[in-house]
Amino acid sequence: MKRSKKIASLAMCAFMVISAVACGKDNGADDSSFAVSFEDVASNNTDTAADASGEAVNFEIPEGMYLSEITGEPISEDIKDQRPIAVMVDNEKMALPHFGTSEADVVYELMNSTKNDRITRLMCIVKDWGKIEQMGSIRSTRPTNILLASEWDAVLCHDGGPPVHINAYLEKPWAQHFSGTFSRVNNGKRKEFTEYICSGDLDKNFSSMKSDSSYSTTYTEYRNEGSHFNFAPYGKEVDLTKVYDKTYPVTEIALPFWHNTSTLKYNEETKEYEYYEYGSRHEDAEDGEPLSFKNVFIQKCDFNQLDDGGYLIYNCIDAGKAGWYITNGVGKPVTWVKDDATHLTKFYDDNGKEIEINTGKTYITLVPSDTWDSVTMK
Repeated sequence: MKRSKKIASLAMCAFMVISAVACGKDNGADDSSFAVSFEDVASNNTDTAADASGEAVNFEIPEGMYLSEITGEPISEDIKDQRPIAVMVDNEKMALPHFGTSEADVVYELMNSTKNDRITRLMCIVKDWGKIEQMGSIRSTRPTNILLASEWDAVLCHDGGPPVHINAYLEKPWAQHFSGTFSRVNNGKRKEFTEYICSGDLDKNFSSMKSDSSYSTTYTEYRNEGSHFNFAPYGKEVDLTKVYDKTYPVTEIALPFWHNTSTLKYNEETKEYEYYEYGSRHEDAEDGEPLSFKNVFIQKCDFNQLDDGGYLIYNCIDAGKAGWYITNGVGKPVTWVKDDATHLTKFYDDNGKEIEINTGKTYITLVPSDTWDSVTMK
């Protein structure tokens, strides 16, 4: 009960922030208050609809399956209680091509350092990790990743990190992790680019922790019940233009991670956003599949630099910060709230209501506040 009241209070705080921005403006208020730079973006005013979803295509869940708490799509009931893993994936050009990233349910992209043109690292949330044949390459973690992995009750898979900055977080009871315990693959690269999660690695890791009963393959006491996001009913499609009176067409998103040139481009045929970096579409080394997403969340987030080496921590526990939800070629400004390390990040519309999203895979990025104005959409 206390937790629910706290989240409700922070959500109201977020709503008040938006209300203050919109005060004195009509329904066509200028969303430039969110400090995002646009190219060739026009407003798309429509009458507000009572329901964000279109006609049902199919409500029937296949036998032996349930709706995933991470994607909202049907997956096997055999892994219903299985906790996910959160995999730290090196995103330096030398680490490409990636293996297994297209199979992730959710992918975070975060600035890994303020140095080197704000190079990023990926963190892949994977529910059905028993199917992994090869994923990575695996690299070190940062404090923010530990905090974000905890809201999924996920076991963090990484290879070390700066001890002075991560050890205090890894000692928390909710921060379970495997570090440097995965396979080495002879790929002709330097050693730091050769570690991958391969078939059988996770079973071996969990087995080695059996002496600690809390180190479980199934969800622990830190699990957040229910779905992670506010998914539309299975078989329905969220159309932002039918529920909000002002939305924006978004077919390309360029993010201020200049080393990686991170960009998301909308594919009209698949109705998903495909990830590009280093000037090319990201394609999985295992099957050539693009790294693509039904949902995109962009969060404006302050950060604190921890030392002269560029290590940092995002202030990812906060309320009332600006953001965007983007799906099906349309974007909508939102605010986000995360009130505790193990609690979910929630996204709210300008009425203070949790935004309903499409079922499918999700991309999430935290954009530093000092480069928020450099985000471009068209």
